[in-house]
Amino acid sequence: MKRRTFLRHTSLATAAITMPWIRRFPDDRKIGIALLGLGNYATNLLAPSFAFTEHCYLAGVVTGTPSKGKEWMAKYNLPASNVYNYENFDEIRNNDSIQAVYVVTPNALHAPFTIRAAQAGKHVLCEKPMEVSVERAQSMIDACDAAGVKLQIGYRCQYDPTHREIMRLGQERIDGAVKVIDTNFSFYGVNGSNWRFTDPKLSGGGPLMDIGVYCMNAARYTTGENPVAITAQSFKTILDKLPGMEETISWQMEFPSGAMANCTSSYVANANYIKVHAEKGGFGIEPAFSYDTSLAYHGRDQFSHPEHHQQAAQMDAFAQNILENTPVRTDGKEGWRDMRVIETIYEAARTGTRIKINW
Repeated sequence: MKRRTFLRHTSLATAAITMPWIRRFPDDRKIGIALLGLGNYATNLLAPSFAFTEHCYLAGVVTGTPSKGKEWMAKYNLPASNVYNYENFDEIRNNDSIQAVYVVTPNALHAPFTIRAAQAGKHVLCEKPMEVSVERAQSMIDACDAAGVKLQIGYRCQYDPTHREIMRLGQERIDGAVKVIDTNFSFYGVNGSNWRFTDPKLSGGGPLMDIGVYCMNAARYTTGENPVAITAQSFKTILDKLPGMEETISWQMEFPSGAMANCTSSYVANANYIKVHAEKGGFGIEPAFSYDTSLAYHGRDQFSHPEHHQQAAQMDAFAQNILENTPVRTDGKEGWRDMRVIETIYEAARTGTRIKINW
């Protein structure tokens, strides 16, 4: 029998059908979001995604580079009153046209800016990983709880209909219990000028913190469980690069159901997949964690959503949570759980021991 291929062409309009948490609101009910940190991700992925959002819009920016503020004002028709720097950022509390702040800074700056945004009365969407430690992640949760604002961590894949189907297949045990998950997100190349590869105080680590978090989160949401034991191994082949951080790391996660996840992330390899082996079949995605189309399979069937915009869906879902005062899917607790797993992985790699996690 020939392999059947199903391409599910999905736009944000039809995404409302496959993702029921996204609904249309009147045009006057939209959330104004300010992007904080105008690096590559904010410039080339988040800002353009507002063209596809239905419930939020780009209302302002916060940047440490004055020239960028002027450029964004001109490009996106932003008023000068909605452009802030890192020093006067706290004045955003007086700006009613901005209801939320999206923190897109280096990892170790997530907590201070999230806390400042919360204290200014703004809801916060923060990029992954949540921070560089469990303690700092908890401080973000505490600040948002104290201020009565919502906190979302930028796990864009959890708002992608292809990944949502993988969650359903795994959590509902469509092919029986999940037994083994193989997942790897790696890429070649180390840019010596980027903070991710040069400053462990800002990054918190190497590929595990940067891209390995996708593998970890995917294994968790496929099983719907948190790991109860971890082993790990890390190494370097390029000794004069990546100071104070790993180059390649592999780890194994044991889940309460008996499922096992084998995960790898590296800066000297090229891989991008999640493969799930269940009692009666298999399913997965490859490429799995790219910004563009992910191609998934379930048995012999293939499916994808080539017109879906992950960043737009993620921001729209957060806007709806604010508008309806509903729980956030990828809230601070979700980010905190991954931070706890990350710390355990590093400890297991450092000690060479199997470490149990008590939740």
